Amino acid sequence: MALLPLRTQIRGPAPKETNPEAGDIIDEAITYFKANIFFKSFDIRNDADRVLIYITLYISECLRVLLKGQSKIQALKDLDTLANSKFDIPGEAGFPLNSVYARPSSPKEADDLRAYLKQIRIETGLRICNKVYGDEDKPSKWWLCFARKRFMDKTLISLGQMI
Repeated sequence: MALLPLRTQIRGPAPKETNPEAGDIIDEAITYFKANIFFKSFDIRNDADRVLIYITLYISECLRVLLKGQSKIQALKDLDTLANSKFDIPGEAGFPLNSVYARPSSPKEADDLRAYLKQIRIETGLRICNKVYGDEDKPSKWWLCFARKRFMDKTLISLGQMI
């Protein structure tokens, strides 16, 4: 998986985006989420596409959490809990797209990948919450209507796991 620069203040292994005006992979995933969510398959051309797939799947999980319709402050807490909860990485049995992602070659590489994905999860949760809530204290129905859709017919959280 590509280690792409992020526009974030969250500590982690991702390089910082030097141009504050430039978008990053999280911005791209949020921008194209509503169109991408309808895909049953996705043509992977490079490692950045793998990151985009992961973020799109994670945005779906974030929207499921936001379906509760709580206040923005509670939503931020719930998304932080989701981001910091235990999650599977490529190569582990619970990861839904092991056929598309390469298994980490060493324990250090696995730890770095887990830290990178955690950094992405935290930043994505913050941005999607701001996008869904905006200046309101209730979520936008135009975002939440996509919460029940499944990108590529996959989900990051197994059916028996509670959020």
